[in-house]
Amino acid sequence: MGLKEVFDFIKIEHTLFSLPFVFIGAMVAVDPTWMQLLWILVAAVGARGLAMALNRIIDKNVDAANPRTADRHLPSGSLSMMTAWTLSAIFLSMLITGAWMLNEIALQLAWLPVIIFTIYPFLKRRTWACHFWLGLCLGLAPAGAWIGIVGGELGWPSITALHWWPQIFLISLGVTLWITAFDMAYALMDVDSDLANGIHSFPARFGSESAIKFAVFLSILYAAVFILSDIGIWWNIAAISMAAVNIITLTSSRNDMKQFQSRLFKASVSTGWVLLLGLFVTLHLS
Repeated sequence: MGLKEVFDFIKIEHTLFSLPFVFIGAMVAVDPTWMQLLWILVAAVGARGLAMALNRIIDKNVDAANPRTADRHLPSGSLSMMTAWTLSAIFLSMLITGAWMLNEIALQLAWLPVIIFTIYPFLKRRTWACHFWLGLCLGLAPAGAWIGIVGGELGWPSITALHWWPQIFLISLGVTLWITAFDMAYALMDVDSDLANGIHSFPARFGSESAIKFAVFLSILYAAVFILSDIGIWWNIAAISMAAVNIITLTSSRNDMKQFQSRLFKASVSTGWVLLLGLFVTLHLS
C-alpha cells in the first residue's frame, strides 16, 4: 500500500481543518521553539490519522450501506482490516511519540483524545448531538498544542491552576462550535441513508432547513466566542469575516449538493488559516 492510498484512506486533506488551530494553540502559549512545533505537528498528524482510521474501522458496515461511501477502502475490500489496524497503531505511535518529546503532562494526557475519537462513531448511532462531539474532537487541537508548550514549564498547575482559562477554553470552544456547524451542514448529503440505517444526525432528526438555520446560529456564536478570547483586532476581523463567509456558503443554493459540499469544504478549511493569519498579524503588530 503506497502513500497515496494511505493519504486517501485517512483523507489527509481533512487535516487542513485542525492544523491551523494546532499552531494557534502553540502561538498563544508564546514563543514555541521550532523543535516544539515539529513534535506538535507529529502528534497532531498522528491524532488526526488515528481519528480517521478508527472512524473508518468502526463505521465499515455503515459506510457499506451508504451509496456515497460504499466505495471507501474497507467496504469495497481494497484495504484489509489488518492494514487499517496497522495504520491505526502507526498513527497512535506518532501521537504518543510527539507528546512524549514535548513534556510529561502532554504524554500523560495522550489517552484523552484517543478515548474521545473512539466514542464518536458509536455516539452517532445514539443521538444527533454527535455533531457537537465531533466538534470536541477538533476542539482539542489548540488545547493540546498549548499543553505541549506550557506543560513542560508549568507542569500540572497549567491545568489545575486554570492557566487555560479563559483564553484557551474560548478558542477551543470556538473550534468546537465551528466544526459542529460544518458537520451539521455536511450531513445534509446523507439524510436518506441516515434515516434508513439508524444513524442519528441533526438534519435527519429536525430537517434540512432547521439544520442550516442552526448552523448559521452556531457560526454567529463561534465568531462571538473567538472575539471574547481577547486576542486582538486582526483576530477579531478574521473571526467576523470567516463567519460571514461561512454563513453565505451555508445559505447558498443546494440544488447541486456536490457543488454545495465543495463550497462548504473550501469555506470551512479557509476559516482556520485566516484566523491563524489574523493571530500572526495581531501578535506582530502589537
